[in-house]
Amino acid sequence: MSAPTSSGAAERLRVRAVRGWSRPRGGSRKFNTAPRPWRRQGARRQKAPWLYLAPALVVLGGLLVYPIYQLGLISLFKYTQAQVSGGEPTTFEGFGNYAELFGDSQFWQVLLTTVVFAAVCVVSTLVVGCALAVLLTRVRAVPRLVLMLAALGAWATPAVTGSTVWLFLFDADFGPVNRVLGLGDHSWTYGRFSAFFLVLLEVVWCSFPFVMVTVYAGIRAVPGEVLEAAALDGASHWRIWRSVLAPMLRPILVVVTIQSVIWDFKVFTQIYVMTNGGGIAGQNLVLNVYAYQQAFASSQYGLGSAIGIVMLLILLAVTLVYLRLLRRQGEEL
Repeated sequence: MSAPTSSGAAERLRVRAVRGWSRPRGGSRKFNTAPRPWRRQGARRQKAPWLYLAPALVVLGGLLVYPIYQLGLISLFKYTQAQVSGGEPTTFEGFGNYAELFGDSQFWQVLLTTVVFAAVCVVSTLVVGCALAVLLTRVRAVPRLVLMLAALGAWATPAVTGSTVWLFLFDADFGPVNRVLGLGDHSWTYGRFSAFFLVLLEVVWCSFPFVMVTVYAGIRAVPGEVLEAAALDGASHWRIWRSVLAPMLRPILVVVTIQSVIWDFKVFTQIYVMTNGGGIAGQNLVLNVYAYQQAFASSQYGLGSAIGIVMLLILLAVTLVYLRLLRRQGEEL
């Protein structure tokens, strides 16, 4: 009779061990705090993505964090050509460069011009890119291939080369655009708004392929049954885009919008090449060209660094506000 009793006690101990607790002689329960296997696996799964991202984070830290740190450090000092050559000692000014910058009326005028010009560029790029992405889904294979190759060619063209080509197209003496439109020797770069319009065309031309390809890939991922159902309900092409495609493509549109804002807000090459450094009397200055003039043309490296930090903070604030507004609307990003 002792054998069954021993086996029953062993069975009860096994059940208690599986449940994670045992009852000592004192009668109080003591929970088993040893880590479970599934907990260890969960911790490993949480660490695994960071291990894969570690090499990229190290590279980004070296390419972004350290230069930004140096830019912010230089903006706090009086750093001109005299300090670079060693003729004068470097002096700490704190926020003196920022005070000088914010007290300059030209800075505020250039900032307003940059914001307006970047906004027009972003909206125009998104409209052209999204329209051509929809067009790609409605044409046959050969026209689609031709349009894709042409767009990728514009995207791959260096900014200096593209700006030079657009200058030739709108040249007052030899440009084909003036001849086709019958404008004679009209100079597109002489007037402020015509020069900005010319730069706008070049910026959109070299930026829309990114939006087009990205949105086209998103449209192809949308189930065809959804679009067919909308068409059977009598929805027009514009209604299908506004009520069906745009909500489903909102995460992709967020990415291309933020990317376009960053690119267009810090545009430099097109303005510098096409307006010869900012236009007549600086009428076509944007913040990046203005920072270049202060830092390198005037050798005010501390002031130029302060402009760079201000641009960084503006872009960071715009991005965070945009993402927060989307999160309030319930979007998963």
